[in-house]
Amino acid sequence: MVGNLQDTTTLHNGIKMPWFGLGVFKVEEGPELVNAVKVAIKHGYRSIDTAAIYENEEGVGQGIREGLKEAGISREDLFVTSKVWNADLGYESTIAAYEKSLKKLGLEYLDLYLIHWPVEGKYKEAWRALETLYKEGKVKAIGVSNFQIHHLKDLMEDAEVKPMVNQVECHPRLTQKEVLAFCKEQGIQLEAWSPLMQGELLDNDVLQAIATKHGKSVAQVILRWDLQNGIVTIPKSTKEHRIVENSSVFDFELKEEEMNRIDGLNQNHRVGPDPDNFDF
Repeated sequence: MVGNLQDTTTLHNGIKMPWFGLGVFKVEEGPELVNAVKVAIKHGYRSIDTAAIYENEEGVGQGIREGLKEAGISREDLFVTSKVWNADLGYESTIAAYEKSLKKLGLEYLDLYLIHWPVEGKYKEAWRALETLYKEGKVKAIGVSNFQIHHLKDLMEDAEVKPMVNQVECHPRLTQKEVLAFCKEQGIQLEAWSPLMQGELLDNDVLQAIATKHGKSVAQVILRWDLQNGIVTIPKSTKEHRIVENSSVFDFELKEEEMNRIDGLNQNHRVGPDPDNFDF
């Protein structure tokens, strides 16, 4: 089982991806963002997840540069993810979007580049672009986000390279068991966005009881549940004490019965858009 914050899962192409990272969704450009990235790196985080649509890649890049310098580690020690937005899904436009993200981040390469949403009729061309970037060595790994099983099957019918990662909304109210099982079977690593359901689960009785038993917070219990399910997780926070607290999940283990109780909270309830029914 995952033992510390630097532990990694090996993607099907041999690239190592940290099990735990920092998400920066809805964190605006500015000192708070730069500081959050720096603080995360200082406290041992080795994975940072952003996206073009977050409009904060420049601040993330600055935080990475300053964080690496202060921590005395190299770029190769960090795993950086970004995503191509829906408006840029097309062969040429996806390649251009990748270059733009790199430039904003101030990086030479990305560790992982994802198609952000499965826009019908567009994601196959975008995937072809990701395959090109991957084959040219410009990105270490490629994947998708918000893809359901039928999207993955459709994509893989024509794909030369199988996605390495599928990043989806996943938390105890949306356990994604079918998607997880399919991804495991295919050797695709599942990753959770919004693992804490944007804070909506923090006063849940079942989770509170488990947390009390382990002397942990509800957030820590949920993040531990992710890891024990074999799911990469990227909780978002900008506060130093929370960034540290979120990552303090490697010194306890949930029993099978506790895991099952958490699974039992599932209601297939989303806080984000439905991948089968979105219009952006």
